[in-house]
Amino acid sequence: MDFVLGVVLPSFVIILLIAAVLKNLMKYAGVNAFLSGVRPCVIAMILATAIGMAMSTLLGFTDIYSALAPDPKSILAFAILWLTHLEYKKIKKTAPSPIIMILFSAALGMLLWGV
Repeated sequence: MDFVLGVVLPSFVIILLIAAVLKNLMKYAGVNAFLSGVRPCVIAMILATAIGMAMSTLLGFTDIYSALAPDPKSILAFAILWLTHLEYKKIKKTAPSPIIMILFSAALGMLLWGV
């Protein structure tokens, strides 16, 4: 538990301080312009990370010299989560709560991997 607090707490405090300072700075056009330019970069970094994780987890692709080795459990978990998301969206006309999806994926992981 101490390790988790040591890793998470400093980042959490720093983000809180940045958010408090940014709230006061948002009235300046230069700050808004800067953040408008940063937003696509952050999206690209998140997308690149997601693609890398998907390739390594779902397809077993670690580097350009490795062969593809798909993991059936990972593919099954991804398919179940994706279908759950689509069905919920079709029925409720809104996306499911991210918290609910995270909890569902944790339960699914415990079920499939026996953790």
